[in-house]
Amino acid sequence: MDGRELLTMRWQDGLFAHWPADPELVDARLPDGLHAATYDGDAWLSVVAFVMEDIKPRGSPVGFSFPELNLRTYVRPDDDIDAEGRGVYFFNLDADDTTSVAVARRLFALPYYRAEMRATREDDGSVRFVSRRRDPEDPPARFDATYRPSGEQFVAEPGSLDAFLVENYRFYTDGRELYRGDIDHDPWRLQSASVTIRDNGLFEANDFDQPPGDPVVHYADTLDVTAGRIRRVRR
Repeated sequence: MDGRELLTMRWQDGLFAHWPADPELVDARLPDGLHAATYDGDAWLSVVAFVMEDIKPRGSPVGFSFPELNLRTYVRPDDDIDAEGRGVYFFNLDADDTTSVAVARRLFALPYYRAEMRATREDDGSVRFVSRRRDPEDPPARFDATYRPSGEQFVAEPGSLDAFLVENYRFYTDGRELYRGDIDHDPWRLQSASVTIRDNGLFEANDFDQPPGDPVVHYADTLDVTAGRIRRVRR
């Protein structure tokens, strides 16, 4: 990111649950300038849950931690707005941190929502992640899942579906304008995983039907991440 790091953080106990989707349905929900990226003809919708630990501005000795939950898809931009390629698009970003949510919504009108969240590591190595939005004026969304890693850690092969779904270093979100940001980190160290989802209101909250079938599931233990400034995209 050419020395423009704004934040440093560590992501812990990450769940990635991915469902294939019709590209036309996803395109219909995207802002101008972005189109659904596909793998073997499918667009993908992913629920991602993790704990953001020790997040702090550059130079700050003090960090803070909170869980986050999002629904995202994978996009390719028009060349005239961003020639550097593919990234993820966030439909929502739910977080258990009042200040971060308030700042993001006030300054950029980004789809951040204040939620009560709990991420608990159980004795058997599984993680229970529970989330409920707090503001009655927001679209209601609950999430309750237990996930457990299995198998050896691996790094996704370039060109594979795993890489398409997790190795993304640019993100987009639509507030008052279309914004983009960049992150930097080592390749994900993934594990296969199982998940039991008791409640998932993120699709309905974002006007999607609940996708059929079981998701493709990844687990990631820890990853150190740096993030740059969010920037408005010209359209």
